[in-house]
Amino acid sequence: MSARRIFARPARFAAIAPYVWMVLFFLVPFGFVLKISLSQTAIAQPPYEPVFDLTAGWTAIRAAFAALGIDNFKLIASDDLYVFAYLRSLTVAVTATALLLLIGYPIAYGMARLPKRWQAVAMVLVIVPFWTSFLIRIYAWINILQHDGLLNQILLALHLVREPVVWLSTDTAMYIGIVYSYLPFMILPLYATLAKMEPALEEAAGDLGAPPWQVFWLVTFPLSLPGVGAGVLLCFIPIVGEFVIPDLLAGSNSLMIGQTLWLEFFTNKDWPVASSAAIVLLVVLLLPLLLYERLQRRQLEQR
Repeated sequence: MSARRIFARPARFAAIAPYVWMVLFFLVPFGFVLKISLSQTAIAQPPYEPVFDLTAGWTAIRAAFAALGIDNFKLIASDDLYVFAYLRSLTVAVTATALLLLIGYPIAYGMARLPKRWQAVAMVLVIVPFWTSFLIRIYAWINILQHDGLLNQILLALHLVREPVVWLSTDTAMYIGIVYSYLPFMILPLYATLAKMEPALEEAAGDLGAPPWQVFWLVTFPLSLPGVGAGVLLCFIPIVGEFVIPDLLAGSNSLMIGQTLWLEFFTNKDWPVASSAAIVLLVVLLLPLLLYERLQRRQLEQR
């Protein structure tokens, strides 16, 4: 056997491994969720019907397939609770992602302009929050934002407010928690893009008479768009389905889709409706991914 064939087999296995991973850990679970979403709620274990019994023969399996339907999807489309939950989740995700971009871009830009020896230090400072448990960090914010917490004490000491401000169980607290938790996901791809940018391009634009703000908008920002797109997707997609932060920091007047899924699965025990809501959420989140892929392909074609 030639050396080329010996090394070709591991290469083939390495190329196949990601597809096997996707089939086992995405397509197969997705198939189970899709099947449950087409089922009907039942007071049983599991709490849905029909349940496929492979030992009952093809007749029973065909009857089980015939019992599947899209009633749960019709319910989600017609019930204001789910519609408002999706709209609120998208609104919160868009607002929080915009705040993350406004805060993260200057930080990433400043990191990329630091001397090389300080860039590693800045990178560590951005990653340090990941060394602490996510729940511990959110509970820390509960202590900071409570009535007699650190934030109100500072505001009172600086005479910025006359009485403690109500922060907890508000959208403001939720946005603070989301921006704090997801800020590294916005900074890192932006920094990776800005750090690879050639400073000579900005210097050339300045030599041609462009003011600093024009250099930024016509040179720096367009070249950093791949990092902007990656950071926006890394933040927007998980924020839409966020459960912990809204549940702990926000009020319960209007639920996001993550909280709605939790209630349907664990409180109402309505697995088919919850699975249908999860399928719709997955379809909604595929749209920005497809848009980003199309934009990336168009940029490659232009080059």
